[in-house]
Amino acid sequence: MVTIRMARGGSKKRPFYKIVVSDVRKPRDSGYIERLGFFNPRAKGQEVRLELKQERVDYWVGQGAQLSTRVATLLKDSAKEAATAA
Repeated sequence: MVTIRMARGGSKKRPFYKIVVSDVRKPRDSGYIERLGFFNPRAKGQEVRLELKQERVDYWVGQGAQLSTRVATLLKDSAKEAATAA
């Protein structure tokens, strides 16, 4: 089974997450199939907090990939932000 989840990067107490497509049997930070974007929870000012390749997310979901709960929440929040910005 394939899942869309976050892989942790960054240094101690400064998390940075890659949003990746990965096999569920692999450990969190090990190899992945494709990188779809990133999430920076510590973004301030002009820094980008969330960047996603939405068309690739839609492709993988169409292929049967499951979203982790946190990634699903981020997608929902980004859709709300896009709707209010437009």
